[in-house]
Amino acid sequence: MIYPSIDKILNNIDSKYSLVHIIAKRAKQIQETGHYQLPENEYKNKKELGRALEELEKGLIKVNN
Repeated sequence: MIYPSIDKILNNIDSKYSLVHIIAKRAKQIQETGHYQLPENEYKNKKELGRALEELEKGLIKVNN
């Protein structure tokens, strides 16, 4: 099961396609720079994609709808 739930995140974003674009872009940034917005031990996911989803859920990534 994916954490955080995609359904909860879609309440803040207008479409699944926007979600995929935003998360893929942030995951790539994490991979290239190694910069996290939370301390690494606070993430539940080990991979960049999951960590990007967590950041979005916590409101650390601003989305322009």
